Amino acid sequence: MDETEFWELIDTTREDAEGDAEDQADLLVERLMQLDPDGVVDFARHFESRYNRSYLWDLWGAAAVLLNGASDDVFDYFRCWLIGQGREVFEGAIHEPDRLADLLDDFDDEVDGDGEDLGFAADEAYEQLTGAETPDLGLPPLPSEPLGTPFDVDDDAVLAARFPRLWARFRE
Repeated sequence: MDETEFWELIDTTREDAEGDAEDQADLLVERLMQLDPDGVVDFARHFESRYNRSYLWDLWGAAAVLLNGASDDVFDYFRCWLIGQGREVFEGAIHEPDRLADLLDDFDDEVDGDGEDLGFAADEAYEQLTGAETPDLGLPPLPSEPLGTPFDVDDDAVLAARFPRLWARFRE
């Protein structure tokens, strides 16, 4: 599976699920089970590499604005959800998290931002196909701290200053 196929699978499942992350995860498991185990591992590698790439202080701050706070676990699930939004939204958020104000059509912190199930879709599909756990993906481990300059993601004044467009659209 190449990068284009990975994003096509993300996009089609999101569209078919009408944006519901839980439904998207279920559809993703179904579609992954149509692949051979190596294809599922390839998908998992693409997903995990993007998950690791999104471990950024600025993205954590953007998540905190959108979700009215973001603990470690909430930020993990947000990153899975962000991948589930597709390439354009993901790449835009990675390069400039405040652009999420423009990239998201709407956002309801009660139903959006939690893609925990998306993060486990490949593992679930692989286990159902093989009866075994997903093998090691051969990726470097996640750093102990997010990349970028640390800041207090719980300080509203800092968040408003760092993410003015997100703050104006989703918090004011």
